[in-house]
Amino acid sequence: MPARRQLLCVTVAELLAGAPAALALTPLLELADVRSALADARAAVDKALRHPALRRSAGPVAAEAGLRSAVASAALEGHRYELDAVRAGTVTDPVLQGALRVARELDGMAQLWPKVPRQVLARVHVLAGRDAVEDGMLGRPVSAEVMPRLSGLLTLVPGLHTVPTLLLASVVHGELLALRPFAGPSGVVARAAARLTLVAGGLDPRGLLAPEVGHLAREPEYLGAANAFATGTPDGLRAWVKHCAAAVELAAAEVTTIADGPAAG
Repeated sequence: MPARRQLLCVTVAELLAGAPAALALTPLLELADVRSALADARAAVDKALRHPALRRSAGPVAAEAGLRSAVASAALEGHRYELDAVRAGTVTDPVLQGALRVARELDGMAQLWPKVPRQVLARVHVLAGRDAVEDGMLGRPVSAEVMPRLSGLLTLVPGLHTVPTLLLASVVHGELLALRPFAGPSGVVARAAARLTLVAGGLDPRGLLAPEVGHLAREPEYLGAANAFATGTPDGLRAWVKHCAAAVELAAAEVTTIADGPAAG
């Protein structure tokens, strides 16, 4: 493997030796401004989830958030469509339809994510890749070469309650973007895995956040920070985690927008 992040390479080695997530991710919390960025995002989410409308309309808000997350994730994959056209059911693009399928199954998969992350990730790829990837490739990593690093990453997921949820979601997201372990819409898979982590880890237990909307709103930063993460430098890791925190803050604001609108009933 080429030289990668000075911090996370050490933790991957620890993971393969059985180190828990809390130990593996501790170095990232020591990067400048990471703790405060995570805390600010958490505060924004907690405030948004106290919106009075969510007491009676969390279901419709979650459905709308799922729709917006899918549309934004497909857009980040280069498949851009107007939200109203997707809502009307007139868009048949396979990548967009795959993102919608993932969003619809998010809750059920989130319950299994900490228990059997490898199987859940394969299921995400099956949902996202159908009609966009050859059937024989669905749910299967592209090569044996990706397996050690993918396995190391997935070893983190069962420990999601021992670390800040958003930190783990950021690492899952960034690693899957860098690794691209599946054929086809790999970005949709990476973003879905991050969202699963937010739900399963309890930051967003009802699936009301659409962080993909935040990533799309800051798309140049998203792309740049993802590339920075892949370099493995402390500055690259810091930039990525801070971007993910900012995207979640925007997603929290989106919850309020949805809850104040007609989708909330």
